[in-house]
Amino acid sequence: MYISDIKNLLITLCTTLLLFGCSRQRLDEKADVIVSIPPLKYIIEQITDNNLKVAILLPSGAGPETYELTPRQYIALNQAKLVFTTGLIPFEQSMVGDMEIPDRVINLSKGIDLIEGSCTHDHAHHHDGHHHGIDPHIWTSPRELKIMARNAYDAIIQEYPDSTQYSAAYNKLMERLSELDHACQAMCAESSAKAFVIYHPAFSYFARAYDIEQIAIENEGKEPSVKYIANIIERAREKNVRALLFQTQYPRSVAEVIAKDMGLKAYEIDPLAENIIENICHIAQIITNQPQ
Repeated sequence: MYISDIKNLLITLCTTLLLFGCSRQRLDEKADVIVSIPPLKYIIEQITDNNLKVAILLPSGAGPETYELTPRQYIALNQAKLVFTTGLIPFEQSMVGDMEIPDRVINLSKGIDLIEGSCTHDHAHHHDGHHHGIDPHIWTSPRELKIMARNAYDAIIQEYPDSTQYSAAYNKLMERLSELDHACQAMCAESSAKAFVIYHPAFSYFARAYDIEQIAIENEGKEPSVKYIANIIERAREKNVRALLFQTQYPRSVAEVIAKDMGLKAYEIDPLAENIIENICHIAQIITNQPQ
């Protein structure tokens, strides 16, 4: 597969996915299903063909590692038929013990080979982050997304066993995830860039899946030292890196200064964007130096 073919595939895939957009359900309305973070909402709505009301626990702009649920959210949780989580974020783990029927909570990380590592978005209280040493960003890799989608489908079809509509929608979602997986594989294999620089290491699963190195600026939840940045610059040059990614939740000024020193272009991304398939399309193009 040539680069031009890959680009056309991604453009077609991303354009198609725009047709599947959906609005956020307010959590103070009774929802059929609740999810912990925005990307899970997209997956559930694709499987259910937008037939169920899906609400998100994490508000826009909130940090998942430091967020605490409100009493109103607990009321909604106990009314929902199903609650979907990654099972790896602190507020997800703490809420299970406080729910009236914890069996309604579906852990979508089941069956995934989890990656160890210190990971937090909270600079002031980094010891309160992912204290179990597991990278929670399983939704940023197409291959892990396929496992998550299967886990979600199994729970949904058990709750709604007579819905052939959901089975058909699930199969369509899996086809799109497979297309995205193949495109990312080809792009990474054929790209001259053998690594990417990112402020916070949110794409460890993507990097593992496609044999490309993730070079993180943030070092174990802490701001980087001058010596550490110098090492990053050297490694990035050796790997022919052309772009630096930084998350919406992190300081633009630091990322832009480092990008300038490295001779790279800085790209702002949001791993928590709701349309996760479209988001991975976009980020894969940046990582592999594809024209935008």
